[in-house]
Amino acid sequence: MERLRGELKRVRFASEDGEFAVCDLVVPERVMPVTIVGNILATRPGETVEVWGRWRDDPRFGRQFAIERLEAVLPSTRQGVERYLASDLIEGIGPTLARRIVAHFGEATLEILDAAPQRVQEVEGIGKKRAARITASWEEGRLIHKIMVFLRSHGVSNANAVRIYRTFGAQAVEVIQQNPYELAEAIFGIGFKSADRIAMKTGIEPTALARLRAGLLHTLGEASSEGHMYLPWAMLRERAAALLEVGEHLLADALEVLRQEERVSVEATGAGEARVYAAGALALEERAARQLRRLLQSPGLVGSPDDQALAGVEAGLGVALAALQRQAVRSVFEHKVSVITGGPGTGKTTIVQTICELAELLGRRVTLAAPTGRAARRLGETTGRVATTVHRMLEYSFHAGGFQRDEERPLETDLLIVDEASMVDTTLLAALAGALPASASLVLVGDIDQLPSVGPGQVLRDVIESGVAGVTRLTEIFRQAEASTIVINAHRINAGQMPVVPARSPGELVDFYTINAEEPARAHERIVELVSERMPRAFGLDPLQDVQILAPMHRGDVGCSRLNAALQEAFYQGGPQLVRGQRRFCLGDRVMQTRNNYEAEVFNGDVGQVVAVDPEDNQLRVRFEEREVTYDRANLDELVLAYAITVHKSQGSEYRAVVLPMSTQHYMMLQRNLLYTAVTRARELVVVVGSEEAVRLALKNDRASERYTQLARRLRGDTV
Repeated sequence: MERLRGELKRVRFASEDGEFAVCDLVVPERVMPVTIVGNILATRPGETVEVWGRWRDDPRFGRQFAIERLEAVLPSTRQGVERYLASDLIEGIGPTLARRIVAHFGEATLEILDAAPQRVQEVEGIGKKRAARITASWEEGRLIHKIMVFLRSHGVSNANAVRIYRTFGAQAVEVIQQNPYELAEAIFGIGFKSADRIAMKTGIEPTALARLRAGLLHTLGEASSEGHMYLPWAMLRERAAALLEVGEHLLADALEVLRQEERVSVEATGAGEARVYAAGALALEERAARQLRRLLQSPGLVGSPDDQALAGVEAGLGVALAALQRQAVRSVFEHKVSVITGGPGTGKTTIVQTICELAELLGRRVTLAAPTGRAARRLGETTGRVATTVHRMLEYSFHAGGFQRDEERPLETDLLIVDEASMVDTTLLAALAGALPASASLVLVGDIDQLPSVGPGQVLRDVIESGVAGVTRLTEIFRQAEASTIVINAHRINAGQMPVVPARSPGELVDFYTINAEEPARAHERIVELVSERMPRAFGLDPLQDVQILAPMHRGDVGCSRLNAALQEAFYQGGPQLVRGQRRFCLGDRVMQTRNNYEAEVFNGDVGQVVAVDPEDNQLRVRFEEREVTYDRANLDELVLAYAITVHKSQGSEYRAVVLPMSTQHYMMLQRNLLYTAVTRARELVVVVGSEEAVRLALKNDRASERYTQLARRLRGDTV
């Protein structure tokens, strides 16, 4: 093998899994950069590396150096030291300050920082406070250097190395060497596959109990992310064995260890096939069912309003309810738990308004809530009443570690109406039902044909199928909605029919378009042009506030990843940027929070805009609907670009305009309820771009993914 040493200059291509990249390496003794290909681990442009490998001639891309081994080394040039200091490893130092420090200390910079980091105060612009931050960060960096060297060879990023140190402290290397799978359990951003890669390189046997145990837990975690509350043991065994590449017979002992550790719960069935729940999931499902049954079995303020009262409310609202709408209203007053489900334009909003008016006429306290901020605001606007998010209603406290409203301190209400109930998962149902006084009634309003909740469970479907609630299914599209091609096409899609495009005269604008682009690369170009130029010009839309691309998947030419990169470039107006590995954030970027951060009060799926970027301190500030949040190296991984998001992430939101890429590249995700959900997110305009064949594939696939839950059975009180 040959060895090269140089500076990574540019990453031309990097696979989404980080396993393969094509980069330019500037080698001092060579005139032109060397093209290197392979796994560059966690290194970034600007870092100095040594690589070992072999030359090869690619018929398409020419001469390349194929990497077999790579090591990052401390830089020796002034420019290299500047880039090293400006990386996100050292808090308080950005590009400008890095240049000043190197200008002051020269090539001895790193040695001085090692021996006397407090001397940075000699540099112009560094006061006592910033010097203290830099010194503390550098000292911490020295402590994690051993971890960094160890992890670099296993492809772990700088940010994760810092997290590992902050989680395990001085014992980090010992923990990693003894049981690297603890990383996946303890640290957000490190998954089983990364931990397994480390484990294999530290010599852990493929059949080691720690590995089998971790594989089972990971498989259950993946199942939970797919919406399952549990997996049948046979399926868990099969999936975990495939992941671990071991025989299924080896997993029974590992499962028993997990059961004894109370990391899983195993529920026997009459058919002899056990159900395996992750820790807490069985108790959660049982609690959700128990709390809902508590409401159902308790006396409350039920009793249907008389015809005169209902007619008076209709007159006051200026509406004339259809027979099925009146039935829905009466059902709410006749049942402790009710479900109202229907597609767009079927009158759910009018029913909720009528219920509120009637309940208040009868002297009952009404509370309105929805799972997301946008859905809550829309509910408040349409009813003319205060509506909040479920988390705010239940008074979630980060510091107290949970909801403050519960059975001991219930909500002060007689009737709780939850909109967008298809988004409610088992965790939220347990909290909602548990916080209601026994005398109160619960109304779940939603669309059963949309995608189910992101979290585990299928609450709306299970409550309907259990038979314990009063259920009204709305099917009639009302006259005011018939003028909307969006509404018409949503119902056509739900029935498995191709959407129609309204006839129009030249220059006339309509609310539904399809643009044929069979080749994904061509569809990508059309979407970028549409969002950045044509739609703003033709419809007067703000592309950063009014338009949302909803893609079935992250990967591919018309997946979220590539569309986000292209649109970021299209909208970039200059100004500061914050680069984090292969990602960058620019002033004005549309971004999304990807996990619940209760301390900052921002939640998975919240969308905002970058309003400030500080490369010096490696920070940026994002304005969400209700607050501004500062992100730094500790939580920046929670943020992604959001010019394009998945359909699943759009649940509960509504946009003026939706652009929907449809490509056979995404055939694995093409389902009727996904297409239906995407179209129903648009208020004024839908543009479908891509392949007609992809639309037909989605329409044919109406098999809603089966989710393993037992909520319906538990609500009925059936035996196992």
